[in-house]
Amino acid sequence: MTCAACVGRVERKLGRLDGVSATVNLATGRAKVSHPAALSVGDLVTVVEAAGYAARPAEPPARPGGAADTARPAPGREPDDGPSASGEANERRERDRLLITALLSVPVLTLSMVPGWQFRNWQWLCFVLAAQVAVWGAWPFHQRALRGLRHGTATMDTLVSLGVTASFAWSAYALFLGGAGRPGMDMPLSLLPSASGDVAGVYLEATVGVPLFVLAGRRLEARARRGTGSALRALAELAAKDVTVRRGGVERRIPADDLAVGEVFLVRPGERVATDGTVVEGGSALDLSLVTGESRPVEVGPGSRVTGGAVNSGGLLEVRADAVGSDTQLARITRLVEDAQTGKAAVQRLADAVAAVFVPAVIAVSVTVLGFWLGAGADPQAAITAAVAVLVVACPCALGLATPTALLAATGRGARLGILVSGVEALERLRKVDTVVLDKTGTLTTGRMSVTAVTVSADADADAHAQAGAGGHARVGAAEVLRLAAAVEQGSEHPLARAIVAHARRQADGHPLPRPVRFAAVPGSGVSALVDGEEVAVTRPGELGGIPDDLREAVRTAETAGHTAVLVRVGGAPRAVISVGDTLRPDAYRAVEHLRRLGLRPVLATGDREATARAIAGQLGITEIHAEALPEDKAALVTTLQGHGSRVAVVGDGVNDAAALAAADLGIAMGGGTDVAIGAADVTLVREDIQALPDAVRLARHTLATIRANLVWAFGYNLVTLPLAAVGRLNPMVAAAAMSVSSLLVVGNSLRLRAWNPSRPRALGHGPGRTRTATPWEAAS
Repeated sequence: MTCAACVGRVERKLGRLDGVSATVNLATGRAKVSHPAALSVGDLVTVVEAAGYAARPAEPPARPGGAADTARPAPGREPDDGPSASGEANERRERDRLLITALLSVPVLTLSMVPGWQFRNWQWLCFVLAAQVAVWGAWPFHQRALRGLRHGTATMDTLVSLGVTASFAWSAYALFLGGAGRPGMDMPLSLLPSASGDVAGVYLEATVGVPLFVLAGRRLEARARRGTGSALRALAELAAKDVTVRRGGVERRIPADDLAVGEVFLVRPGERVATDGTVVEGGSALDLSLVTGESRPVEVGPGSRVTGGAVNSGGLLEVRADAVGSDTQLARITRLVEDAQTGKAAVQRLADAVAAVFVPAVIAVSVTVLGFWLGAGADPQAAITAAVAVLVVACPCALGLATPTALLAATGRGARLGILVSGVEALERLRKVDTVVLDKTGTLTTGRMSVTAVTVSADADADAHAQAGAGGHARVGAAEVLRLAAAVEQGSEHPLARAIVAHARRQADGHPLPRPVRFAAVPGSGVSALVDGEEVAVTRPGELGGIPDDLREAVRTAETAGHTAVLVRVGGAPRAVISVGDTLRPDAYRAVEHLRRLGLRPVLATGDREATARAIAGQLGITEIHAEALPEDKAALVTTLQGHGSRVAVVGDGVNDAAALAAADLGIAMGGGTDVAIGAADVTLVREDIQALPDAVRLARHTLATIRANLVWAFGYNLVTLPLAAVGRLNPMVAAAAMSVSSLLVVGNSLRLRAWNPSRPRALGHGPGRTRTATPWEAAS
């Protein structure tokens, strides 16, 4: 395929089959086809071949359980997700053809355009050189034009082939029969075609210039397209090729594809994690920047989940494989990027519809121009020159490349930033949303219970000092209280207990916690045990009348913040209050503030109780709150907002968010969420950073603006150049250069998306009513 007309033909041929819909991508050379089970992939390939193109099933095969198969054209346009042997051979042939065409063309262009260098009979040397270019150099255009003719279609290659043939045929006529072959003939320099019959019309420079500029343009265009499609190659390079396992007590290196679920493998410093899994032994820091966009290394230890493709920056890890092959996160990311790159914007579908009739229309215009000039009594050479210029200058290539190249670059850049978009339709909806419904747990908060505060009673502090003065051991401070409480909680599986134990172990710097004796649990109340000879109990605060004032205030503060308070008693006396709760993500306030600055209205919808929801909303400055919302309540909220004219995006991570995600105009899932939520979403934020949400909105707006600019240029170029060519103000050689530049400008504009970075506001708030200026590091991050 070489232009949008090719794309339209393949889509129409496939679409004529019952129950078949197809989306063809010019930039990647891939087709995504939904079809009934009665049709095989071989049947689809046969239809593509009947349209005049070669195709083969793409690898990897379609996802299980779906109706999607893929096929990609084979010769001349290899996909951008990795070179094959045939693709490399084609590239070498195209490079050699371009170089030889250039060597043959340069003398013709020089002699034709520099009158001082035109020696006796120079035109015959140019004719010999130009004949080789017109036949061999332009052979790919002739070949594809003839193939299209056999199938009753016309493409960009048809226009180039007709232009080269017409200019060469006219030059041959002028040399042999028109007097241009006389010795001593000279031709003045002119970038505009001459309408005078007094000047011998030899347009050999157009004969060689058209294929030379088009071949060079396509060569540069292909290289630029490979740049826009670099995301898939980068993802492929993240996958580990082999892995070290222990089998039979012996370490051996095996291909990563041979790794089985449940098998333990080793990850040494500097190596990539072979697949998704759980750390069994060891501790280290993992670099996830290339997988999720997370810029900071993530500390992992026993029990930590790790992602395939991450780089081990520290110690030796033993990891148990939880998923292999197509079930890994890296494979899911790759599939999402591939799916996104096959989509089309609504405006691109209009461009494809125009391109379907564009080439036949251009041929008709060219014939009309020729007839008009001849009928008006113009010199034949001027008439033919104008007709050839019309054929050559028309460029549906830019129309076909406007959306796919921008989408390739944007989805690749988004993947590197941890933003996965399911397709261009999702980008269009993301640009248009005006209301964002935010889940709390796992979206605005970390989704993990953790210790937020430890308050030690002043009375307990005084008692401890008195004991120390009497020869006892003072037990003062949050660290000691936390150590005793965690020692008791080791015997409990309650989420609060796990949070306290995890926090205490981090504070202990590797020192083991004391072993409790006579552990007892009272359902609905708490736990108690003997620790280091003292009775320690961790219970609910209950009635606040019997505890010191400072601890009573700590309980109230925790409840106001939506956290859970537990009371620690040592020796029967209340000693401290530990506050445990789900904490806000570090960038949650900035993310919500940036959404407001983008013109979006934030709404909080959570299943938590009213007090917790209001505490979180108060920290974020969100005024619209829907607490204690069941899954059906969230879906109903979305419907209500849509009924009031809002375009709604829902952000969530749990099974309870799936219904709302599916009902929304746009569903956005956190990458660490459940598979159900991710499956119902249109956009997935892979990195554990809610700031990716406003980044995704900015990327969508920037991408759609780029696509619109590309299409405006592609249409505007033809609107300007076709009339110029028709009235004889455009030399065919200049027209060929302009046509190639048109496609390069579209691809170059799309390439700018590869370097896109979120431009976030400099004034960053820490909370409602409090703002400050960002540091350079924060602005950059």
